Amino acid sequence: MSEIHLQIDGKEVVASEGMTILEAAKTVGISIPSLCHSEKLEPYGGCRICTVEVEVRGWPKLVAGCIYPVEKDLVVRTKSEKVNKIRKVLIEEMLAHAPDAELLKELATEYGADKDRFEKHPSFCIHCGLCVRYCAEIKKKNAVGFVDRGSNREISFIPEIAAKECWDCKECFPLCPTSALQAAYVLAESLMTPPESMGCSCSSGQKG
Repeated sequence: MSEIHLQIDGKEVVASEGMTILEAAKTVGISIPSLCHSEKLEPYGGCRICTVEVEVRGWPKLVAGCIYPVEKDLVVRTKSEKVNKIRKVLIEEMLAHAPDAELLKELATEYGADKDRFEKHPSFCIHCGLCVRYCAEIKKKNAVGFVDRGSNREISFIPEIAAKECWDCKECFPLCPTSALQAAYVLAESLMTPPESMGCSCSSGQKG
């Protein structure tokens, strides 16, 4: 596998072909925040908290560090006024769904985000997709998926599959960046709700 030389926050980095910016930064001790990334799963680029600035042949652009592959002579800035502003807004949007999530509160402090900027949604889900992807990619069960669209998009366990698989598994729960307890609540609610009456089974998940 060939080596690729690039620059991240002024540091010269030697990465392997196929690495993402997020992975390359980690090799030199540079931390890029991410809420949807797991080394066990395929890159997803869902939360966009890992947004960074790059220069490709002199042209600047914003990319998701967890899915953007390293390139020869790439110049990366993981922190800048523009990047920090984007992360701040994204955190504020997610806090509208999960205001009590510890990870989000820590990021809010770091980036000066206002947890009350956006109207609250009755949900804990920030659409990171970790539970959905883990169940599909690792467990091969597809017991949980997304329902609805846009701001109403949430996760829902599929009752007929979850009833057989989930209570003896629950491996996706610790992956949830907002609340494993809420994930358990959504599972329980899904199993108690007849499939034909299900719209968004987690609509009453977050009470705050």
